[in-house]
Parts: sequence; C-alpha cells; structure tokens
Amino acid sequence: MKKVLIVFGTRPEAIKMAPVVKELQRRSEQFEVIVCVTGQHREMLDQMLSVFDITPDYDLDIMQPGQDLYDVSARILLGMRDVLTKEKTDLVLVHGDTSTSTFAALAAFYQQIPVGHVEAGLRTGNIYSPWPEEMNRQLNGRLCTWHFAPTETARQNLLKEHVDDKHIVVTGNTVIDALHWVVASGKAVAPQFNRDEKRRMVLITGHRRENFGDGMKHICQSINALAEQFKDVDFVYPIHLNPNIRRPVQEIIDGSRSNVYLLEPLSYLEFVDMMQQCTLILTDSGGIQEEAPAFGKPVLVMRDTTERPEAIEAGTARLVGTDKETIINAVAELLTDAASYHAMAHAANPFGDGHAAERIAEFIAND
Repeated sequence: MKKVLIVFGTRPEAIKMAPVVKELQRRSEQFEVIVCVTGQHREMLDQMLSVFDITPDYDLDIMQPGQDLYDVSARILLGMRDVLTKEKTDLVLVHGDTSTSTFAALAAFYQQIPVGHVEAGLRTGNIYSPWPEEMNRQLNGRLCTWHFAPTETARQNLLKEHVDDKHIVVTGNTVIDALHWVVASGKAVAPQFNRDEKRRMVLITGHRRENFGDGMKHICQSINALAEQFKDVDFVYPIHLNPNIRRPVQEIIDGSRSNVYLLEPLSYLEFVDMMQQCTLILTDSGGIQEEAPAFGKPVLVMRDTTERPEAIEAGTARLVGTDKETIINAVAELLTDAASYHAMAHAANPFGDGHAAERIAEFIAND
C-alpha cells in the first residue's frame, strides 16, 4: 500500500484535486491517503471541502492580514516540513501553479520524497504573465518526478524542457471530472438574485494580478459601454474579494443600470449553475477556459497570453486582452453574429472526458 499526501490550498486547487482525493480514497486497498490544506484561500477553500465532503488531516491555516508572497511562501515551507517529517509519505501530490504547489513540492524535495504534479506542463513562456503563476509552473516542472499533463500540448511543453517522457502521463483535466460530479449530484444551485432568466446573460469574472490598475479600469469601462449598447442583455459580475479588483469595479461600473448585477463572490455550486445559464463568459481566469466549453459556452479571455492554448486552437476561447474597444467588439460579435457564436459554442472541449483522476490513480498504483 502506498502512502500518498495530497496538498492544496486554494479554491481552484480544491476543485481540481477533489476528484483525485476521492478516487484514491475509493481504492483503499491500494492507497493510504493523507490530505493537507494550507488555507491559502480560507473561506473559498472551506466551501470546496464542504461541497466535496473532504476532511483534511492537516490544516496549516497560513492566511494572515496584509501578507505578501514572501510570507505565504515561508509559512507553507515551514508548515510542510513538520507534516512531511511526521507522515513520511511515499509520494506527495500537488496541483497547478499556486504558491502552495511550489513550496509544498520544494518541502518534499528537501526530504527527497517524490512529487507528482497534477495539471503539469502548462506554459505561456513569459515568466511575468501570469505572475507569479508561470514561474511556479516552471519550478514545479523541475521539482516534480511525475507529471500528469492534461493535454498533449502540455506534454510537448514538458518534453521541450527535457522531462523524461516516461515520467509524463496525459490524463485530461480533473476539473472536468469535478464538473461531471457536481452536475450528476444535482448539487448546483442558482444564486439568489432577481433576474429574468429568459434574458441573455454575459457572465464576468476577474482576479489576475497582471490586470490590476489600468487593465481593470479598461475592463470596467468596456462593461459600462456594453451594458449601454445591449440593454436586452444582462451583465452579471461576481466581484472577487481582492481590493485591487473590488475598488475599480465598484467605482467605475454603473451598478444602477437595470441590466448590470454586481454580486458578492459566488460559491462553486452557484457558479456552475451560472455557467450553465449564461450566453458567454468574459474572464481572465485560467480554469474557466477549461470548464465553460463543457457547457458549450464561448469564453473571451481578458489576458494577452494564455497557458491553455488548446482552448484557442479548438475555438472554444479567444484572447481579447484588456483593450476597451477589443473587448467591446468581441462581445458584440458574439451577441449579434449567430454564426460566430455557433462556431465557438459547438467547438469540441479539448480538456478531457471526466476520467482524469482514474488515470492518475492507475498510474500511481502501477508505478
């Protein structure tokens, strides 16, 4: 039996690692599963643990007011030292591109414990976009022994960095596993706000550091213009808690318009429901580029680069950056041109079939 420590700390990580936790726990004859959360996202992480009914064995609870990347990184590294020293696991699994993933992997490396990287091989090639996530991914590519790549493109990125092909497994993305589980469970719930569901809806999210400042101002200005141009369309924006996002949204976007809804952050179950309801999504999120195509929803990505080029190549997503006119024109095209909308909405999702966690578990069992 293999002892596997699974580490995550943010809401996106929890969503994408939950299927892996569940699959390894299901194979109790093969694996002893230890779950450690860092609390890098506190309230949002706790929501996900409840949704997927996961009880951590360890909670580092690192969040403190006013902390920066130095604080977060140091607390993760020191907290993981104690967990790893006590548990002496055979393998550590981390996810994606967070500080949790990189510094948990580094802590395991210091104790010469092999690390498996779920969602390995994503790259933009620009270490400052997204920041610090792109560097975290590249560091993980050096620290980890096993690389669970979601797509063939991700595998090719790793091969270019001279990762041994025997250490790479293309699995699909576990976020699709999580979506299938939520939809099948019937747990998705509509958020409680007064909107005519017969009207078309543009769902908006934003949180990336590289968009702080002028980028967010331009995004907000474009939303005002679109709401004025398309009075028969609702623009729904659940606002991230980060003050660098909330301040410009609340100061610039005209929330008094009848077709503009500025909401508090939605739970994952509410957001899944909103993705199913919406017409299209305007976002700077990485994960939504993977999730939305599962529901046939076009994604306009408010970034200059993406580590998920598969979505662009497949036609399920389009890069629009943060230029006001570019955003307005792209949204307007999808709202007025049925052929353009149909092409994006019916493109095949390149991110998997909902069985990624099974492939990961099978590989670990046979390693």
